[in-house]
Amino acid sequence: MARRPGTPRLLRELNDRAALDLLVEHGPLTRAQIGEHTGLSKVTASQLLSRLEERGLVAVVGEQAGGRGPNAALYAVVPSSAYVAGLEVGPDGVTAGVADITGRMVAQVTVDPNGADEPVKMVHNAVVKACRSAKVAVNRLSAFVIGTPGVVDPRSGDVQFSFDLPAWHEGVLAALRTDLRRPVTIENDVNLAAVAERAYGAARDTDDFALMWFDRGMGLSVMLGGRLHRGRSGGAGEIGYLPVPGAPLPLSTARRVPEEEGGVTESTSWGIPTLAGGYGALVGADGVRALAHEHGITEATAVECVRAAAADESRGGAFLDELANRFSYGVTSVNIVLDPGLVVLSGSLGRAGGAPLATRIERAVGRISPTRPTVAVTEVEGNPVLRGALHAALERARDEVFSAGED
Repeated sequence: MARRPGTPRLLRELNDRAALDLLVEHGPLTRAQIGEHTGLSKVTASQLLSRLEERGLVAVVGEQAGGRGPNAALYAVVPSSAYVAGLEVGPDGVTAGVADITGRMVAQVTVDPNGADEPVKMVHNAVVKACRSAKVAVNRLSAFVIGTPGVVDPRSGDVQFSFDLPAWHEGVLAALRTDLRRPVTIENDVNLAAVAERAYGAARDTDDFALMWFDRGMGLSVMLGGRLHRGRSGGAGEIGYLPVPGAPLPLSTARRVPEEEGGVTESTSWGIPTLAGGYGALVGADGVRALAHEHGITEATAVECVRAAAADESRGGAFLDELANRFSYGVTSVNIVLDPGLVVLSGSLGRAGGAPLATRIERAVGRISPTRPTVAVTEVEGNPVLRGALHAALERARDEVFSAGED
């Protein structure tokens, strides 16, 4: 039977969900506090809490002393009412985390990429190891979100190609769902970093922003109106292929090739990309390290070079100036087309440059762009891709667990 807006059952479900979200955000609350935040009467709040207790979603966790009369019971969401898993899959390993429904991470493990040519086995082993560490059975996980480099088709949710993980290709999603027997979502890793930035970092509660990921390679994620912009084929953000001054054209073979079949269906083919040129050649780790060495910053890795320059601007200022000019090409391109207002620098190189690099980039963009965005350094603690994956998995699990109404 279809539910009609305004029915008592629907209103109860909406109130229950509002109370659960409130408890997740604020922690333990009394019945009166829940009523104050939601506008519900004491009687309605009491009925709501009784329902949620019966469903095993909330429990009394203590008391709060008040004025006259008995202490008020404090209610909180039961952490074990659901668990989720988030994973970051990369060429150097897999990091898996398990969180309870409140968002508290109860386990995090990293495994080496042995078996990287077998994606299902690789993910399965990481999930099993994380669940053992968390003392949570795999079948108790309500949702999985996996972050991976490469292009993910926004329509099918499947991997189209990953330069760093050639074994990840179309068909992996279905195989993972069959193996894990749970809902699985695959998302581009930089997109998940942006999800984490909006939830916990410099773009907290910001609807429009761009996140630029500077690491071994580079990527871009765009949030517009609070929603990720993936593009028709999932290729939005592959900014490493951007033609820029000072670098040869990338001449990538990565392209979408539609083949009309009777004007009804369409198949997709992705070639293998080659990034010997374009923006990625200037701002990837190899290009950054070479530029640093030209300026006498001779640390072993690009990250160490940028960190050393930012720590001692009298020594590294000229290198940072030129690096900021390189970075500004991409930031300006994004700013001119989208005008996001905020650009967040992330990835190991973005973090290493800190405020000295961000300030220089903002100034450089201001010189060549009609508008000047704020350029900020990521504020997400820990692994941003993993945190974004767990956040996305929690949203899915809460929608399922919290919104389940009465039978």
